[in-house]
Amino acid sequence: MKIEHHTVATITYELRMSDAAEDQVLVEIVTEDDPMLFLVGESGLPEKFEEMLMGKQAGDTFEFSIEPEEGYGDYDPEAKELFPLEAFKIDGEIDEEMLQIGTVLPLTNDEGDMISARVEQVTDSGVLLDFNHPLAGKTMHFKGKVVHVRNATRAEIEHGHVHGPGGVEH
Repeated sequence: MKIEHHTVATITYELRMSDAAEDQVLVEIVTEDDPMLFLVGESGLPEKFEEMLMGKQAGDTFEFSIEPEEGYGDYDPEAKELFPLEAFKIDGEIDEEMLQIGTVLPLTNDEGDMISARVEQVTDSGVLLDFNHPLAGKTMHFKGKVVHVRNATRAEIEHGHVHGPGGVEH
C-alpha cells in the first residue's frame, strides 16, 4: 500500500537543520521504538512534508529538504507580545516552573483556537512570549524510512487523527 490521502503513515527519520554557517545540525531522531504516525491530509504537518512522502510504501527510504516558505514560514520578529506577570498567576501564585525561558505554553486565542507560545523573557513586570513556530525560518532536512502504511478508519477520518497505539486513545 502506498502513502496517499487518508492513509495512516508510520515513519522513522532524522531531522537536521541548517545553522548560520549552513552546516546541518541534528535536531531530532525518531526511531522504530517510537515511530511517528500521522493521518495523511489531516496531520497539520507542512503540505510539502506530506507531498514528499506521497506514493512511498513500507520499506521505502526518503531524503528531502523543506525551505521555510514551504515549512513553517519565515521567522516574524513582530510575532512577540509582552504580557503582564499577573496574567500567569494561578491561585494567586506565579508558577516559576511554567515561566522558564524556552518553555512552550499551550494557549487559546480570541477565537478559541489552541496556539503555542515560547517564553522568551521574564521580568518583574511581564513575560515576553514568542508566537513563532519553533521551526519558523529554518530549512529542515529529513532522512528516513517508511515503516508501515494502512488505510485510515472511518472514525480516524471523521476525527482527523490517528487512533490506537501511537495515536489518540478515546
